[in-house]
Amino acid sequence: MITVTNVSLQFGGRKLFEDVNLKFTPGNCYGLIGANGAGKSTFLKILSGEVESSTGNVSISPGMRMSVLKQDHYEFDELQVLDTVILGNPRLSEIIKEKELLYAKTDFTDEDGIKASELEGEFSEMNGWEAESEASSLLQGLGITTDLHDKKVGDLNGAEKVKVLLAQALFGNPGILLLDEPTNHLDIKSINWVEEFLINFEGIVIVVSHDRHFLNKVCTHMTDVDFGKIKLYVGNYDFWYESSQLALHMMKDQNKKKEEKIKDLQEFIARFSANASKSRQATSRKKLLEKITLDDIQPSTRRYPFVGFKPEREVGNNILSVEGLTKSINGEVVLNNISFMVSKGDKIAFVGNNELATTTLFKILTGEMEADSGEYNWGVTITKGYFPKDNSEFFNDVDLNLVDWLRQFSVEKAESYLRGFLGRMLFSGEEALKQANVLSGGERVRCMLSRMMLSNGNVLILDQPTNHLDLESITALNNGLRDYKSNILFSSHDHQLIETIANRIIEITSDGSIIDKKMTYDEYLESMN
Repeated sequence: MITVTNVSLQFGGRKLFEDVNLKFTPGNCYGLIGANGAGKSTFLKILSGEVESSTGNVSISPGMRMSVLKQDHYEFDELQVLDTVILGNPRLSEIIKEKELLYAKTDFTDEDGIKASELEGEFSEMNGWEAESEASSLLQGLGITTDLHDKKVGDLNGAEKVKVLLAQALFGNPGILLLDEPTNHLDIKSINWVEEFLINFEGIVIVVSHDRHFLNKVCTHMTDVDFGKIKLYVGNYDFWYESSQLALHMMKDQNKKKEEKIKDLQEFIARFSANASKSRQATSRKKLLEKITLDDIQPSTRRYPFVGFKPEREVGNNILSVEGLTKSINGEVVLNNISFMVSKGDKIAFVGNNELATTTLFKILTGEMEADSGEYNWGVTITKGYFPKDNSEFFNDVDLNLVDWLRQFSVEKAESYLRGFLGRMLFSGEEALKQANVLSGGERVRCMLSRMMLSNGNVLILDQPTNHLDLESITALNNGLRDYKSNILFSSHDHQLIETIANRIIEITSDGSIIDKKMTYDEYLESMN
């Protein structure tokens, strides 16, 4: 168990959070959520002892080993991959080294023999004979093949290094796992493997992630860092989000009788409980949900942006035809003679491991790049709204406040009108007068979405729109795209966004050709197995 008692943290004059009192128990997975800058990663560091709190303390049950996902991708570059994973259990790694030094001695004494016997006993108790086998199994589960296990970590690419560090954190059956964005840079197969590992993990997991599908799959509780407080709620991310929205609705409807509110709550919980799968984690959630009372459901004080796209006119019968498009970048073919038609109502997710191919296709379709061969034709009724993956040209070296920045893209120039769009994206009051060239990555994305809403396009093209966004903004974007009635072409790493928006999947394969399937994302993934 981890017990957090009266923990507060202050940086200069700013309080990140205060008087935090929580208990984390084995068998549960806790999703740590909060707006960007709220202090999620810092709270993880307090739990691990890397950062000292201003007040209070963190206590851990005796004998529980804590493992933390390392963030420095270069720390182990000189070590072998397998040895790096085994370092996840520092004491076992230390014993292995001590044994090697002892047995290498030419003048092996009786004292050395006694010491070796003690080390062998401890080594056996820690399941040391299975260490290499377990490390290898973890690496293979994450997609690191056996031919890489004896190489140096520095010889691997960035995505492979991330997997090695994750295997290191999972190694040796720790009692506590602290994971900060564990699915970053992982492919779908590896993410699924991690999900299953955590679902069956019997210790304590505390995880920070922007991946809602991942949080929904593995979490029994949400730990919400919100306006200086950290509170614990039963359920996965969707349950937390929808229950907080339900509580907000109930709070506004003060005239509603308590009996009616309780009925609403019971129906809400029953719906989520019925959707639980057969996994251990889902069964645990279901039991916890059934114990919730009206007082346990609280409205979040979190502010959500509003994302809404309104097409200026309905699309005609001819939307987009693509014939034989081919394009090479730096001598490598990224699009290889691809052809497809877009029909009315299509919401197409473009997937595949080569993100450059999708970005190239979108740039060609929006006129920013020319194909080497082939052609495409948009229907005469089509107006496009485009969200590029790289937005730097819109902000770098731009000496404008946000109102004037947005005015560049609007037919209506009135400040009140423009402030309305910025306000929906949480730039209200003085925030709307911030300089465009000093915005954070997430703020830039919100501005680009404001610009896109102004376009009134009847076809939306979005290239990785969730990059840099916090969970609140991702949820708002998801809701806006779900409610949009016209055509969408998009790419994303967000599983839930693709699953809830797309009705057609086009995979751009490694050779630049396409696989085109009229189905949902989960159906597509199932068909690929």
